[in-house]
Parts: sequence; C-alpha cells; structure tokens
Amino acid sequence: MPGRFVRATVGNENVIVVRDRDQELRAFLNVCRHRGATLCLTDDGDVGRSIRCPYHSWTYRLDGSLMSAPNWRSMATVDKAGYGLHPVTLAEWHGLVWLNLAENPTPFDEQVWQQLDYRLGGDRAKFARYDLAGLVAGKRVDYTVAANWKIIQENFQECYHCATIHPELVDTLPQFRNLTGGVDATYETDGYRFAEDKASFSVSGDTILPRLPGLEDRDDRRYFGMVIRPNCFLSLLPDHVIVHRFEPVSPELTKVVCEWLFPPETVAAHDIGDAVELFHLVNQQDFAASEWCQPNMRSRAYASGGVLATPTQPAGCANAPGCSPSRCRWAAWNR
Repeated sequence: MPGRFVRATVGNENVIVVRDRDQELRAFLNVCRHRGATLCLTDDGDVGRSIRCPYHSWTYRLDGSLMSAPNWRSMATVDKAGYGLHPVTLAEWHGLVWLNLAENPTPFDEQVWQQLDYRLGGDRAKFARYDLAGLVAGKRVDYTVAANWKIIQENFQECYHCATIHPELVDTLPQFRNLTGGVDATYETDGYRFAEDKASFSVSGDTILPRLPGLEDRDDRRYFGMVIRPNCFLSLLPDHVIVHRFEPVSPELTKVVCEWLFPPETVAAHDIGDAVELFHLVNQQDFAASEWCQPNMRSRAYASGGVLATPTQPAGCANAPGCSPSRCRWAAWNR
C-alpha cells in the first residue's frame, strides 16, 4: 500500500523504505533536509500521501521530492528541487530488499550472482525453484550478540567448528563432521544430504512438512548454506528457507535477525516449531562461540590475527583471493 514504510539502520545511517504511489519501493536517509530531524520516528507505519517532518513540517512526496514547507514563499531564492530527501540505492531480489549506501554502487546482480553461481555451480534455475518471494516469515528471532559482526560472519563461512559445537547439526548433516578446511574449502554445489535416519531438517528429524511447491525430487533431503557478503546468510531446505542478516550496532555488539520462511499454507496448517528449533540451537551455539572470541580481539596474543587451516580462497570464489565481508557494500536488510 502506498505510504507504508519501514526503517532500518545501515552502518551509521538510518534509512526509511517506503512504497511510492506507483507501487515501487524507494529508500531514503531518514533525515529532514531542513535541520536534520528524524522524519519517521517508529520502525514501521503509514505516512499516508507524504512524509512530514515532525519538527518544522517540511513535507516530502513519496518519491522523496520536497513538496512544501512553512513560509516557503518567503524563501524565493531557495531551489525547492535541490532539497529532496537523500536517496539510497535499493534492489528487490527474490522477495528480499537490499540497500547500498555507496555513492557509485556495484550493480546488485553482478555482486550477488557472482557469489551464488559459485555456491550453486552456476545453476540459477536451482535457486529460482525455492521461490523466496512466495514465502512468508513463519518465525523471526532477533539475537543480540556481544561480538563484532565480522567475527559472526566469518564463523558462518566455515565448518571447521561444526563437529565441536554443533552436535544436533552434524547428526542431521553428517558431512559437516569432517569439513576441516578454510573458508569455503570443500563446498558441495549439489548440497549436503541429510543423515539416513533423518526425514527432515528438524530437532527430532521426524517432522514432515510439505515440500516447497517449486522443488523437484532431486532437491529432497538436501541442505544448501550460502554466505552472501557482506551481511547475509541463506539456508535452502526442502520445506523452508532461513535468512540471516547481521546488523552492526557497535564494534563489539551485533544484532542478528533470523527469519524462517515457509509457504503461507504451511504456516497456517502445520506446527513449524520442530523445524525452527534446530537452527535456533545452531544460532545460540554460534553466537556463544563468537562471544568467546570478542574479548580477545584487543589482546596482544591476537595482534597478528589467527591461523587459517587454508590460507587462501579456492579458485572461482567471489572476490578471491583475500575476500572479506567488509569489501562488499550491498547490505541485506529486510523482506
């Protein structure tokens, strides 16, 4: 609906995403051009036909252009066209909304598909079968983690730790017991198969939910986990998709938003708790490990960094060699 908005913090900026009257999503810095007041004071809502500053009533159209201001006629020398809201580059992609604060951003598709092509062996049709845009959030959990976002992101890029701290996960995905290489070192483009005694990706291993409508028999009993730099992690499963995003709060604090996505009819007719609980446990284990590391980032013992089992990225990885979460500017933000 036109006028509906949500807001998010991206880096040091507060951003609002609003649906225009032409049904397009647009993003702007949540900053009035007059005195810098915050325009939208809540995390979501409806501004109606225009965005009005609560401080001095400067009013902007939903396309960001300045519409009116008190006593504007007395400011005849001011060019109204030059005082619209500051736009933020936005991309809609498979039901997800991505924001980029760079002045000259790399095209979204160029950055994201370069990473996914590596993860999925170049089979883009495979990804399309999951139809993320047709799913809804059956569950969302916001975690507050006392660790830098890069520590958390790097944890999600390797499974060297899986056999140590993720007993439930490796019971479900036995290959994860032996993934001891460095970042992305042994990624399987055909996904990881469930254990023979596990019918589903769930704590019990027994819960059978309807398969995602677009999937095929060859997609059954397989898990794909994919980091999309700089701040997103996707998990593709036969009956649901999990989306993580990592939002820096401070150098030592991160908000992690995790959403479990299902077809609407699955959420309406089935208990999804067993499926949700497995990755909730994995999250808690990962975030605890990240918090073990954070206090020592200032230690002289870690002044030169740690030791990698494999010091370089494999050929074909996006941004190889020496890729880093901080090098990518597109930020996953919301659905």
